[in-house]
Order: sequence, then structure tokens, then C-alpha cells
Amino acid sequence: MTSKTGKEAAHLPAWYVIWRMVRYRPRLWTINLLGMMVLIAFWQLPGVVMREFFDLITGEEPAGLGIWTIVALLFASQAGRTLGMVGLIKTNVPFFNHTMCLLRKNLLKHILRRPGASALPDSPGEAISRFRGDVFEISLFALWLNDIQGMIAFGAVAVILMLGISPTITSLAVLPFVLVGILSNAATKRIERYRRASRKATGIVTGFIGEFFGAVQAIKVATAEGGVIARFNELNDERRKLSLQDRLFNEVLHSIFRNAVNLGTGVILVLAGQAMQGGTFTVGDFSLFVFCLEGISELTTFGGLLVARYKQIGVSVERMDRLMEGASPEALVEFSPVYMDGRFPSVTYPVKTDADRLHSLDVEGLAYRYPGTDNGIEGIDLHLDRGTLTVVTGRVASGKTTLLRALLGLLPVDAGEIRWNGDLVVDPGTFFVAPRSAYTAQVPRLFSDSLRDNILMGLDADEGTITRAIHLAVMERDLGELEDGLATVVGPKGVKLSGGQIQRTSAARMFVREPELLVFDDLSSALDVETERTLWERVFEQEGITCLAVSHRKVALRRAD
Repeated sequence: MTSKTGKEAAHLPAWYVIWRMVRYRPRLWTINLLGMMVLIAFWQLPGVVMREFFDLITGEEPAGLGIWTIVALLFASQAGRTLGMVGLIKTNVPFFNHTMCLLRKNLLKHILRRPGASALPDSPGEAISRFRGDVFEISLFALWLNDIQGMIAFGAVAVILMLGISPTITSLAVLPFVLVGILSNAATKRIERYRRASRKATGIVTGFIGEFFGAVQAIKVATAEGGVIARFNELNDERRKLSLQDRLFNEVLHSIFRNAVNLGTGVILVLAGQAMQGGTFTVGDFSLFVFCLEGISELTTFGGLLVARYKQIGVSVERMDRLMEGASPEALVEFSPVYMDGRFPSVTYPVKTDADRLHSLDVEGLAYRYPGTDNGIEGIDLHLDRGTLTVVTGRVASGKTTLLRALLGLLPVDAGEIRWNGDLVVDPGTFFVAPRSAYTAQVPRLFSDSLRDNILMGLDADEGTITRAIHLAVMERDLGELEDGLATVVGPKGVKLSGGQIQRTSAARMFVREPELLVFDDLSSALDVETERTLWERVFEQEGITCLAVSHRKVALRRAD
């Protein structure tokens, strides 16, 4: 493991991440390697057989095999290669899927462990590109290790066969491949630089597309369609240039690698002619040399590609580590089950116990400052008794939302203590969840799914509980007006619903969990006065309901304890 100081956190070396993926599914990887070795072994057999064939038909050297033996060996070679391919196909996809799923699971797990209101270190588009492209590169490279091992085995046998025929011609024919290997190693720094720039530009474009679709209404209201499209074209053009630069440089290297075989073949043609005249080199020897050079060419080409990709994987690991900001380096490759056959583990939700019952909530000296600014809260003291409504009010940007987020662990507090029934809350982020607490943000988030699923969010609740939650949220009339009732798909961010319906859907999401503490951030900002009054009346008809709310509305202020 590497270690860095200053602003850069330590991250795992690329080789370790690849090795951990091999260790995660060693059986699949080993069978894949065996399949590759079988494929390579039987792939090499035709070269030796063709040497015997040409020597047999030219009569230049006594052939060790008869014609029917040669035909039988060619059929055996094809059968062996088919067997090897079956082994590769049977293991490639499962290994790919399992390792990519593990990496994505670890990424997502530690992103979700971040304080909920803390922004990701980079744009959503950057995050998506890491879940997609960077994860793919690592799993692919782990399988490519088997490919390169098979090609090295082919190359070693090929060189031994060629040396047995003519050491001089072999040395001169292989020389171009050695020079290409040196060139490949020298180009790795530039490969890394081009890949980093290309990936970053792709992430920026992906993020812009996401923001564009999420703000269609604002763009249309501002009649900014032309400017947005122009900006998209500008970003995409930059991505195109950087991606082309990255791809072009790789293709130039590959071209150099592949042309090395032509140089090697040219050397053989020049030297073999003289050797044939002297009777020391046969037509069969020539065919074997050309066949072996093709394999060595593949080894050189693929070896150069592997060196380039390894540098690019270093960039991928660094990018993923940044996305998991705050997690230990080992967290990326931590082993845990993945479920690929559709049999998923059952999700259990905590059942409310007497220990979850709220009697009092006390906050002392709560403080949080946004990094690099003087904005935030400081020295907040708060006391809530069971069955009361406490309202936080004040001017815009005075810290009302920050107070709620810091209390609930959605922001990492700088100072202060929180006590639930007198007991210290060590980790607010994991403590203030259902059935102890539920929260509706200032801008609620709905998903493009049914109204039912947006309320339940995976919770297994009976119809009576759902009906009660809808009643508390004053949604029964709206439900009758929706085309499919609870089955109505609300669209991206709840676009099919009004602002008030979105807020009350989020409130119903809280009520269906029957928490001890309800936390509202300006819940009623999009509600009319009568609906808001009805909502508060219904909430406090319930025994023991405790509320903490940000609001400036008179209905809430008049009810506040």
C-alpha cells in the first residue's frame, strides 16, 4: 500500500486491487487460466504440424509424420481449442459480473455512509463514470492476466522451437519485438496523462446531461435552451478532442506493435533464402517461423496494451478512492457476498422497542461550520419533551436547515452533545432513523416510480398502515384524483405531482414508519393554509407525537410549545 501526506489520502496500488479481485473468485479465475492454457497449447500444435506437412510434400527433409497422422492432429488441435474456448466462456462472464458487482457495492456502501447532506467530492457525472468505466477496467485486467500468461507460454515454446532450428535467424527475427517492448514502457507516462484527461472530460459531460434533464422546467422558463445546447456542444467537443487524443495514441502504439511482425518476417525472408540454398533451412522451417512470429507479435501487442492499461488502472483506482473520501483504502476491496442469481437476502427493518421510545431530547453546544466559510451554527442548546411541537424560525440563511442536518447527523458536527432520554448519542447519522426518527427535507426527493413505492421505499407495511399515513398527510382526496391511485407513476422527481402533493407524499413516507420524532424542514411551504391546519391537527391527534419543525407559517407557530 502506498502512503501520501497533505491533501492526498493514501490509496491502494493498482496491482493490489487486481490481486484482490483474483482472490475474491479464485476458482473462476483459475479455471479461466486453465482454459487459456489449453487453448494456447492446441493453438500452437498446427504450427508444428504444418512444418511436418510442408517437409512431407517438398521432400526436403524426412517427415516424421504421415499425411493421415497430420490430418488427425489438426482435428485434435481444433477440438482442444474448442474445449479451451468453452472454459473461457463459462468463466469470463461470471468472474466479470462478480468482481464488478463487488467493487460497485463497496463504492456505493461507503458513499451512503457519508453524512447525508455532504456533497460528493466530484460531480454526479464523474461518480457515474467511476461506477461504469473504472470498475470495468479493473475486472477486465484481472482476466487479461490469464491471456498474457497464455501468450507468454506460447512465446516461450515458440522461441525454443525457433532456436532449435536456427539461433541466428531467431535472434534477428525477435529483435524488433524487443525494441517495441522498450518503446511501450517509455510511453506509459503519456498514456496515463491522456487517460486521466479523457475520463475527467467524460464525467463532466455525463454530469451536465444529468443536470440538464433535471432542470428542464427552469431552462424552459428562462428560455435558455440555446445557451444550454451551446454549452453542451462546447463540453462535448472538449471531451471528443481528449478522447480522440487518448484513442489515437493507443492506436499508434498498437500499429507499431503489430508492424513488428512484418519486420521479423522480412528478416526471415532475407536470411532464410541463403539458409535454404545451403540446405540448413527447409520450407517447413520457414512456415513454422512465420507461424511462431504471429504468436510473438500477439504477445508483443498485447503486452504493450497491458502495460498501457495498467497505468490507466492506477488512474481508475485513484478516482474511485477519491469518491470514497473518508473510507479506509482497504474498503474498496473488502470482501462481502454478492447476489447474482436473483435470490436476494431478505431485508429486515428494526421493530420499535421500549428503548426507542422518546421521553426527552437534549442538545448542548451544537456547532457546525461549512468548510472554508464562516457560515453555520454555533452554541445551539435545545430541549424537547415528548408530545410537543418545537418550531425553529428565522430569516433566510440563518442556519435553520443546518441545525436540523447537524442534529440528525446529515452534517458532521464540530462540537456539541446530543442526548436521547439522557443517553449520549455517539453517531447521530445511524441513530436518528426509523423507528426513532424520520425527516422530510426542505426539497423532498421523489423517484420515477409509483406513489406507493415512493411512500414505502421498500418498507413492508400493511394496507391499514398505508391508509393511516395517507390520512395523516391529508392526501386522501388527491389519491382519488390520480389516474391509478397509489399505483400512479409520479415521474422523475415527482413531476406529475404539484409541489404540495410532493411535500405531503414525503410526509406520508415519514408517517408510515411510525417514528417517535418527526423532523420537518419547512414542510408546509407549498401547502394552502387550510391543508396545513388540517395536517397539524391530524398529527397531534396521535398520542405521544413529538415534532421539531422549521417553519415561518403562523399555523405552525401558533401550535408550537
